[in-house]
Amino acid sequence: MPKPKGNGGKNRRRGKGDGEESKRELEFKEEGQEYAQVVKMLGNGRCNCFCFDGVTRLGHIRGKMRKKVWITAGDIVLVGLREFQDEKVDIIHKYTADEARNLKQYGELPETARINETAVDMAMTDDANKDDDIGIDFDDI
Repeated sequence: MPKPKGNGGKNRRRGKGDGEESKRELEFKEEGQEYAQVVKMLGNGRCNCFCFDGVTRLGHIRGKMRKKVWITAGDIVLVGLREFQDEKVDIIHKYTADEARNLKQYGELPETARINETAVDMAMTDDANKDDDIGIDFDDI
């Protein structure tokens, strides 16, 4: 009978998801960096980011973060601005919801920044601002 050679699959290597994250130091923006919120994931490590300087740019997830840090629509991220391409940014760091709230309290993020809102929530608020009048007046009926 052959000896068993393996020690398990990739789920064993992944480890247990205890959900216990170590407390990390809050990263503030420096020169050439900006805070942004992910609007939409585009695939291939790219996304639309609304930078809090008022410009929407194409964000690119850096290689160190790919497949390790999952970024979704609505996340607050720190992006590095490119000197040679103003319309593109590199995503450097993803903030947790607690860290984003702390940034908002410190005045780093504007008061209009929405934390923990997905793209669906953002789209619904945009639709709420539109006029939904379909032309029927119930008082006439």
